[in-house]
Order: sequence, then C-alpha cells, then structure tokens
Amino acid sequence: VYPASTPIYMELVKNGAVASLMATGAIVKTAFCGPCFGAGDTPANNAFSIRHSTRNFPNREGSKIQNGQISSVALMDARSIAATAANKGYLTAATDMDVNYTKPKYFFDSRIYANRVFDSHGVADPDVEIKLGPNIKDWPAMSALPQNMLLKVVSEIHDPVTTTDELIPSGETSSFRSNPLGLAEFTLSRKDPAYVGRAKEVQKAQKAIEANTCPLEVLPEMKPVMEVVHTMFPEAGEGNLGVGSTIFAVKPGDGSAREQAASCQKVLGGWANIANEYATKRYRSNLINWGMLPFIIPEGELPFANGDYLFIPDIRKAVEEKADAITVYKVGDTLVPFTVTLGELTDEEREIILKGCLINYNRVS
Repeated sequence: VYPASTPIYMELVKNGAVASLMATGAIVKTAFCGPCFGAGDTPANNAFSIRHSTRNFPNREGSKIQNGQISSVALMDARSIAATAANKGYLTAATDMDVNYTKPKYFFDSRIYANRVFDSHGVADPDVEIKLGPNIKDWPAMSALPQNMLLKVVSEIHDPVTTTDELIPSGETSSFRSNPLGLAEFTLSRKDPAYVGRAKEVQKAQKAIEANTCPLEVLPEMKPVMEVVHTMFPEAGEGNLGVGSTIFAVKPGDGSAREQAASCQKVLGGWANIANEYATKRYRSNLINWGMLPFIIPEGELPFANGDYLFIPDIRKAVEEKADAITVYKVGDTLVPFTVTLGELTDEEREIILKGCLINYNRVS
C-alpha cells in the first residue's frame, strides 16, 4: 500500500487505518515513485498479478518473452484488489463483498512540508552564492521556435509501445538526474544506441546558428538539403531557420511521468516527436513543456525513414494561428509533401512551444 502523499500517510496513521491494514498482512510503504518503476512487489514469472499502480515493465513488472519471461499484469481499482485479497485471491469486484465501506474525513496538515522543506520565499539572501556539486549542472539555453524548421530523423522505433523507461533508462542514469547533459547521454541507449551521436551531430548546426556562424560549415550534409529546399522556399535560411532532430515512434510515452524522457531529447537538439499516438497525456505534455512539437501521423503512413531530412515551412505561424494540419516536406531529390497534425493545444501550450520551453515561458510571463 502506497499512500499518495506524506500528509495522507500521517492521517491514515492518526485514524488507525494503517494499523488495520498491517494487521491483515499488508505492507504499507512511504509515498514515493516506487510502484511506477517497479521497486519491489514484482510479480512472479508466468504468473498473473493485479495492482492499482502502473503497468508491466520488461525485466521488472512485465514481459520480455525473448528472455523466457512473461508476467501478466492487470490494473484494477484499489477496493476490488482488497476484495480479491480478502477472498483468498479469487478475482472479486468490490461490489461483490458484503462490507460497509467507510470514508473517514481527511484533514490536511501542511506542517509536514513546513517542517521538512526549506521555503526561501521572502527570506533568501541574494548575496549568498548557491553552491553546486560537480555533477549538478544548469539547463542549457533553449531557442524560441523558429519561423522555418529543418529536422533530421535520427531514430525510428516500430515497437507497438515505447515506454519512458526505454526513452531514458533508469538505474545507472539516476546519478545524473541533476546533470541534464550527462543524463542525456543515456537517451534511447537500450533501444537505439546510435541515437545520441546522430542527434548531437545535427545539433551542431543549431549551435552554429545561435552563434551567428554558418551551419553548413559544421554540418556539410545540410548543403545539398538546403539547395533542394530553396527550389520551393528560396527565402528559407539565415535569420528564419532552426535545425534540430526528431524521432518517430508508433506509440511513445507509456509508463512513469518522468519528464526526462522529453528533456533529454530537447537538450540534444530535439524539436519534435512524430507518432501515430501518444501513450499518455503526461508524456505529450512533457514534450510541450520542453518546447517540442507533438506531431501525429496516421497509422500506416510513413513517408520518411531514419536519416531523412524534413522541412517544415512557416511552423511558427502555424502554431500561432492554431493550425492543426501541418504540411511537412521530405527532402530528397525533390520536396515530397505529407501532412501531420498537432492535436489539441491550449493557448498556454502554444505559447510555451513558441517561446522554446516552459523555462523560457516562465521567465518572460
């Protein structure tokens, strides 16, 4: 049993619920991100598990059939899980139990946070330097959305679902959680080890643009690409062009809400995802918060491949004018158009994308 917060945990202790739970043999744990990433409570191989927390994970709470592992996991509401436990493991709906469900009144006690978390609002001394350890780094500067965008596809994933744990693995990476660039080195390391190198190579062009130098000098492969772009869009170039990377995944973002699944792509120069569907609203929101475009392309349509360049004219205008359908051009010997959509975006989400990320939005809002 994982209480949702420390104040809730304390209230359950005060009203005696924790004692009642523990008396049944239940294990009560502190509120932390344990059930999501599989800290304990791992189901047995070739077994069936019901749980109220999130999903099955390869090698943890799930299936990796090629390694001889399969564990079936079903999500159920908490009361039905309790009913099933009380009924000796036979699947039982909460409504099938002859029991009087109670709902004790909840009293929120904010003193927990006041006592354990330092609140510097109104008391911070601006003359005191914040000391950072050697593995704590600031976020790199992030540019606003350009008028026109040139993207290179640097990874193509056709698994039915791509989890956030696959986008940025946990485990050994956790020591870099306060080092954005260090953490980003692990992006897609279990799915596409070449991704980081490809993304960083493309990022050289954007860094050149931001330094007011020629991107073609640091990324020579862009020269023939821009020559084809100029056959239809001769004005695209200096002062109105951004260069970045993108990935295609069928259904990315299942799993935990870790924002690093998006931020690691961003700090490596990622400016968009292209997907048939986003597995969770949270992952899509994280893309938006990092200034990345959550493009959607219909299932069965994939007019580009890993390594292709995509040109998106007037992308900034399209976001400003709330266009849903966006025309993208695959750059080959000619420009081949296809359509992606952005889905619903709030006005605030559009502003975040236009400014480049939520950090930029908060600085100027």
